[in-house]
Amino acid sequence: MTDTFNAQMEALGAFIRSKRKLANLSLRQLAERTTLSNPYLSQIERGLHQPSVRVLKLIAGALNVSAETLLAQAGLLDSVASGDGFAASHAGPVPSVESAIRADERLAEEQKAALIAVYYSMLRD
Repeated sequence: MTDTFNAQMEALGAFIRSKRKLANLSLRQLAERTTLSNPYLSQIERGLHQPSVRVLKLIAGALNVSAETLLAQAGLLDSVASGDGFAASHAGPVPSVESAIRADERLAEEQKAALIAVYYSMLRD
């Protein structure tokens, strides 16, 4: 269970880091946008700290992603529910796509997290 938790926190941190870099934000800039400290954000990005829902919402707002996406990455929402209800109401290919991404050994955990988040964000649109 601890290994799964650690993997979830590392995937969440990697996802936040990738979104921050895509937005061309430094840790300091993200800290300013969220009113959180640099060291705390660094710990989250490295998977060393489990952020609260409030902190995830602050980060989501600063990175212009849905809070649900970050909550799903943190394992606080069922991965199927992370499609904002789309997956639950359209059961079918969504779980198999996520499973395929997670099973692909050629991808790093950070890449898997980013692909899954992009996939779900496209389903919402």
